[in-house]
Amino acid sequence: MNKTDQRVSREEAWALVQQAQAGDQAAFTALIKQYEAQVAATVIGMLGNTPEADDVGQETFIRFYKALAKFRGEADVGTYLTRIAINLSLNELKKRKRKGIFSLFSSNKQQEDYVREIADENKEHHKDTQEVVQRAVQTLEPAFRSVVVLRMIDGYSTKETAEILNIPLGTVLSRLKRAQEKLKVILKDLN
Repeated sequence: MNKTDQRVSREEAWALVQQAQAGDQAAFTALIKQYEAQVAATVIGMLGNTPEADDVGQETFIRFYKALAKFRGEADVGTYLTRIAINLSLNELKKRKRKGIFSLFSSNKQQEDYVREIADENKEHHKDTQEVVQRAVQTLEPAFRSVVVLRMIDGYSTKETAEILNIPLGTVLSRLKRAQEKLKVILKDLN
């Protein structure tokens, strides 16, 4: 779900936040229902469709609930939740790397083998384009992946992406360009 697909306005979301801050559990539940697809898209974009992605999605709302009293509405609710989701996803990727569950490709040969594996699976199972792109995005380093997910998948502007990641606008543009170049090579190999 792209951020532009939200059904409530910023004002309506802020009203739900204020109700939740006053102890209205139904209002917080409404916020979850409103933003769960957006958070899920971000987390799955970063981590893939894994059990860890489910955990990070839940933790995003737990963190939001704990910070609710301090939330002043300076950022859009969706942007604030996306920032939490991205940070938790990056932490999960670091944890995976430390545990050896998933490591970034240390050699081009490993990446080439992975791309061939994706291509074989695509031919075997006739996977749709969206799944192939998702798997290709998973091969990117976290810094590039986060920019691609926010900018190209979630639909945030370059400025919003910079704000969410707390990096300069030029860095977003540079990472996006490099990520697109890498994805072009990966996806070309899949054809």
